[in-house]
Formats: sequence, structure tokens, C-alpha cells
Amino acid sequence: MNAMRSPRGLLGLDDGAEAPVSPGAAGRRNMLLLIQLRWLAVVGQVVTIAVVHWGLKIPLPLGMLLLAPAGLALMNLASAPVTLRRQSVTDPELLLALFVDVAALSWLLFFSGGAGNPFAALYLMQIVLAAVLLRPPYAWGFVLVTSACLAFLAVWHQPLLLPPSADARLSLIQAGALVNFILIAVLLVAFVTRTTQNVRARDAYLADARQQAAEQDHIVRMGLLASGAAHELGTPLASLSVILSDWKRMPELTASADLTSDIAEMQAEVERCKTIVTGILMSAGEARGEAPTITTLGAFLSEIVADWREKSNDAMAIILRGPARDPRIIADPALKQVFSALLDNAHEAGAERMIIAAALDDDLLSVEFNDDGPGFAPDILDRVGQPYQSTKGRAGAGLGLFLLVNVMRKLGGGVVAANRRDGGGSVRLTLPLEALAPK
Repeated sequence: MNAMRSPRGLLGLDDGAEAPVSPGAAGRRNMLLLIQLRWLAVVGQVVTIAVVHWGLKIPLPLGMLLLAPAGLALMNLASAPVTLRRQSVTDPELLLALFVDVAALSWLLFFSGGAGNPFAALYLMQIVLAAVLLRPPYAWGFVLVTSACLAFLAVWHQPLLLPPSADARLSLIQAGALVNFILIAVLLVAFVTRTTQNVRARDAYLADARQQAAEQDHIVRMGLLASGAAHELGTPLASLSVILSDWKRMPELTASADLTSDIAEMQAEVERCKTIVTGILMSAGEARGEAPTITTLGAFLSEIVADWREKSNDAMAIILRGPARDPRIIADPALKQVFSALLDNAHEAGAERMIIAAALDDDLLSVEFNDDGPGFAPDILDRVGQPYQSTKGRAGAGLGLFLLVNVMRKLGGGVVAANRRDGGGSVRLTLPLEALAPK
């Protein structure tokens, strides 16, 4: 049942299954905690009024006092569904909610003895919540407002008609102070602990965002370096291609079968270098003069496997299991490169067989690479997606998974790397099919 329509959702007791990560989501979770705290306040206020008025026989202005819990209950019923529909809550909104709670507490204290009421110490709990939930400027503003409220109540209030005996009055004040202390202690432990967890979740989100920003900056610098190198290599490769074409037409060179074979091989290698340079420029967003290639998912995977086999001379057995449905997609060159990098990594790790299994679940594409190699080292699994995490021991190694993770992130997908129970490594890629759909 949807949280907004369920009784728990209407009361603010159910905030859904999503975990708070961003600052706005943490604020939303904190607002729901305040709503839960307010329900406890409503129950506690009604019980306290009833015990004092009927149990202790102390006359109270019931009509005026019950306005506070009634107002808080109405506010909860109105604000809980709104909060559940939203994705984030800001500090000013949390401050306003805390002001409402302070206003209700001040109203109750005004009609029940003012600052001399033992429950006036509940202002401290509100201040602690403000210090945990709000940024310092808002928290200090809240301190000023609560201090003004307490100062007002010290001067203007309606006194309670306590028993005339001094011992009875002292006993009531001590009992009220004890109940108030227990109440504040329990609520602070319960709710400050949970709000602190939200703060930690927000800090973790910000740390992850900073890490992603650093990785993206690294990618940009790599892209600029690769693009610049590709541009610089373009001119000498074109010159070599022209020279080799001239040599191929020179009678004194074509007379030798060995030289003719060498020239043909050199031309093939130059063309291969030009293809690699073109691929680098295309992945960097340049050299897009030609229309993007549209193919099918099965053909795209088959082409990747065929190209890798040709390049590696069938060094590793590859079993391709395509999906039952074969949709049309755009052959993304960046995705092709990182898929090939996975095959390279498995082969270099000593794998002799690779199984590539593609599946479609509605519009979610899943491609799993399973090899029979030694698998991933534990420290590599812990830092998948970070650059230069490799056991190969050579400079520049460890960029394959880093580029893979960031290409998949750019396409809206994800990467999960693990070790298989029967040995070998497994890399599972998921991304929405619409990311590769022809426009």
C-alpha cells in the first residue's frame, strides 16, 4: 500500500523504503521524525492534562489547554502527506515546524504556571533538536526565540491553584521535575540518535559526490589528453598512408614479393591506427560527421566478440548468449571499448573461457561477463570504479574498470563486480535500454 494512503503514512510513521542520501532527503526524514515526536507530544499533553485535572484535583482551563494538542494533531494530519509526497525538505521548513512546537508548548505553559512549571525545561529539548537538525544561523535564531518565550512566561502567565500546604506543593514540583527529566532523556536518546544517523547519511552522500566530482575531473583530463594525442597522431598517420600508397605503385618496390607483402602489412597497421584514433575522437565527442551506426543488440555484442577475437587471435574461448528479444540500438563506441577492455582484463588475468550472457527485463538491459580466471583481489573489489586499482604492477594499469564504471554511470546504468563461487570473476552491467535506443 502506498505510504501516502496508508494510516501509517497519514500519521507520518512510514516514510517509504528509500534511504535518505542527499541533504534534502535527510531533511525530509528529519521532518518525519518531528511529526512522530509531535504525535507523542499530543498524547503526552492530553494524558498530563487529564492526570493533573482529574487525578491530582488541580483545576485547569481545559478548553484553552486542549487547543494546543488539537492544533498539533491537525498540523500533523495536514503536513504528513505533503512531506511524504516531497523529495526534500529545507532548513527554513524544519525551523517553522520547530516554531510551531514551541508555540504549542508556550501556550500550555501560559495557562499552567508559566516559567515556574517543571515542564518548561522541555524548551531545552527543542533547542537540542534545533542544534542537531539546523545549520548554525537557524539554530541560534531558534535559541533567541525560545529564550524570549521563556522570559515572557516568567512575567505573564496564569498561576496554577496548587495545594496550600508547602510540603504538598514541593512534592508536586519534584514529581513533575522527575517526570520531565525522564521524558526529555527518553525522547532525546530516541530521536537525536535517529537524526544523527540522517546527518551521517547526508555526510556520506556529500563525500560520495566529492569522490564522483574528482573522478569526473580525472576523466576530463584523460579525455583532453587522449583527444590531443589523437589529433597529433592524425597528421603523421595520414602522411604514412600517402607514402605507402606511393610505394605500392613504384615498380622497383612492387617487383619484390617480400617488399609488396611488407607494404601491405604496413598499410593495414596504419589503417588500424587510424581506426583507433577515430574511435578515441568519437568517444571524446568529436569527429561525429557520420551518422551513428544503428544495429541490433545481438549484432552489437557479436561484433565486439568478433573484433576482439581477430585482435587477440582467439586467445580465449568466448561463449555469447544473447537475449531472447533483439532490439535495435545505437552502437555506442565508448560502450564497445569498455566491453573490449573487460575481455582484455580477463585474458590478461589468465582466463581461458568467458561467458557473456545478455538479458532484457522489460526495458532494463543486463549483460554479465563470467570468466574462469583467478577472480578479483579483495582490495580491488572494495575499490571498484577508482582509477589505477590493479594487480598488474605496471604504470597506467587499472583504468579499465574505472572507465567502465564511469561510462555506465553516464548512460544511467550500474556495475557490480564479484567473485564466483566456483572460481573466476563476474562483472554484471545494467543500464536502461532507452540509453541506447535510436533517437
